[in-house]
Amino acid sequence: MYSQNMIILVAMTADRIIGRQGELPWDIPEDLALFRRLTVGHTLVMGRKTFESIGRPLPQRTNIVVSRSMPPMEGVIVCPDFSSAVERACQNEGKVFFIGGREIYRQALPLVGRLSVSWIKKTYAGDCRFPSYRQSDWLIAQEWDYPEFHHIIYQRK
Repeated sequence: MYSQNMIILVAMTADRIIGRQGELPWDIPEDLALFRRLTVGHTLVMGRKTFESIGRPLPQRTNIVVSRSMPPMEGVIVCPDFSSAVERACQNEGKVFFIGGREIYRQALPLVGRLSVSWIKKTYAGDCRFPSYRQSDWLIAQEWDYPEFHHIIYQRK
């Protein structure tokens, strides 16, 4: 069963590009500011590579990293697998945001009640795509237009 408090948060191009060589292919400060506004005070679940691309625990949020190899680190809860990360995240108050990468998104899709997507307007090359999903399972709940992206919150039907 999915939960409205569990949300995938992603920025992607029209052809579902989300990364290039372990980094975001774009630099859009306004999208990063939106990411911060949406997630402060809540829990983030991410894979090790996503955490390494960020480079540090994000302040004012609970940072949960799924990894079997990452050593313990101050400001980070390391869980050996996705299911234990979800279990740990659900112990916290507030929302749980799944912020990448591809495998975290793939496993989170059946659980989340919302997708919070920044659709990047330009085309970018990349080597990592958001997993396939049935768009017919989702309704647009809210949307905002920004100069470089269109942000849409989808709610599961």
